Amino acid sequence: MAGQIAGLILAGGRSSRMGGTDKTLLPLGGRPMVVRVLDRLQPQAAPIAINTNADAALFANFGADIVADTIAGHQGPLAGILAGLEWAAQKPGVSHLLSVAGDTPFFPADLAVQLASRGDHGAFAASNGRMHPTFALWPLSLRDGLAAFLESGDTRRVMTFIEQAGLDVVDFPTVQFGAGTVDPFFNINTPGDLAEAERILDGAN
Repeated sequence: MAGQIAGLILAGGRSSRMGGTDKTLLPLGGRPMVVRVLDRLQPQAAPIAINTNADAALFANFGADIVADTIAGHQGPLAGILAGLEWAAQKPGVSHLLSVAGDTPFFPADLAVQLASRGDHGAFAASNGRMHPTFALWPLSLRDGLAAFLESGDTRRVMTFIEQAGLDVVDFPTVQFGAGTVDPFFNINTPGDLAEAERILDGAN
């Protein structure tokens, strides 16, 4: 790896399936979900920023920079990744950005190591036959290409840009939590998912 890896948590925004609140701020095991994600990311990347278009004050006490989208129109995860690349480019010594989703608290503890093992050109995660394109290691050199991709307006699909950029895919196995196993990219979209995440945490304690 050519340089340091910075981290970006994609916190998104309000979730209609979670009562219209920012789901990453909901408690999981007595702590905000985004804090659990931050704790899992900190050993793998530094510095770290949270991408959100919500009130920055809601995230101000978590010890991470706050980065809003730099292009208008709420254009999805790629807009957040572009904002993260622009933020990381201002940090001395950083060559890559590791992005993770703020609603996925069990992602692999070796995510950065495994993605970086594929080389400087970048990689993204998969598990159980599913792609997880928001969990990716992005070279900062992709910044201008991503900006042009979004400006073209053709599509905002993360996988389309990943295919264009030539990132490798890294497959991750299920992980052990307590007495059972879980897909490390299990994400929380509904109250039922949140209850399942609580059960996973209870089994690990």
